[in-house]
Amino acid sequence: LKYFKCDMALNLMFHLLWIWIIFIVVDALHDEKLSGFFYAAGHTNNWAVFVCTSRFWFNYRHIANVLSMYHSVKKLGIPDRLIPEIVDKKFSFKFSQIIMMLADDMPCNPRNPKPGALYNSAFHPINLYGEDVEVDYRGYEVTVENFIRILIGRVPTATSRSKRLLSDYQSNVLIYMTGHGGDGFLKFQDAEEVTNIDLADAIEQIYHELMLIVDTCQAASMYQKIYSPNVIALGSSMIGEDSLSHHLDSTLGVYMIDRYTYYALGFLQSVWPNSNRTLAEFLACCPKSKCLSTVRVRTDLFNKDPSKVLITDFFGSVRNIAYLQEKLEPDIA
Repeated sequence: LKYFKCDMALNLMFHLLWIWIIFIVVDALHDEKLSGFFYAAGHTNNWAVFVCTSRFWFNYRHIANVLSMYHSVKKLGIPDRLIPEIVDKKFSFKFSQIIMMLADDMPCNPRNPKPGALYNSAFHPINLYGEDVEVDYRGYEVTVENFIRILIGRVPTATSRSKRLLSDYQSNVLIYMTGHGGDGFLKFQDAEEVTNIDLADAIEQIYHELMLIVDTCQAASMYQKIYSPNVIALGSSMIGEDSLSHHLDSTLGVYMIDRYTYYALGFLQSVWPNSNRTLAEFLACCPKSKCLSTVRVRTDLFNKDPSKVLITDFFGSVRNIAYLQEKLEPDIA
């Protein structure tokens, strides 16, 4: 009986070993298949520009829109502060690659019952305006001129590095804009407008690929005039249609977030740096049954199939890993 039990144990171990080997082989084949399915990333760095153009307390949701998207790209690795890295076997630092423009300071608004805090849900689970938020342009700095200057790289000499879009021909750039718009324009602080022609001319600069997301009324009109290659654009509503809010917080008396951004955020919360979720999945995350507006996408300038492009190509950071044996000398000059 003792020998019988021993044989049973050996047989069980043998079968488990074979199962483990088969699992490893299948997993390797699956990874190889996936690596051949997706386009090879041709960019070396990612940048994000987030713009809220609205002022006043009743536009609370527009600030929440921007901060929600901001936290999503930070989670996926795009830096917004000084972090160490290794380049050409030298220790150096990676600087901020996120630019955020907020036209109003809602957390410090006198009508805010929770000073210093801002939320995108009536349940208030997460303070979006925590210590790790860095606003680059605020209040009256949020102008059409400054926005255009950021995109074309012609800012005053004294402008700090964190306020510059230092993209190049190897950069993937994400631009997200929210506020109040109309057919062919987006209002800045109820005082001026940026037109779709201004936007089209401004993005004809150095980049590898660019994604534009506009969450406003008649948002699709903002990408009509774009003519530059390798651009994919999305509008949360078609021409002649309003973009709608999601839900109201009765204690604050304002809407918390817009519908498109709410569902886009829900999708991005399921994405991690090593995720295989695709751009096509993201583009379809808010059908009309959810958004109540008609999300429009323009892909004719984009020379790739969105179903074969990883969502992290725009919302994540390029992850370069170097294994070195020798000692590194800090280069902080």
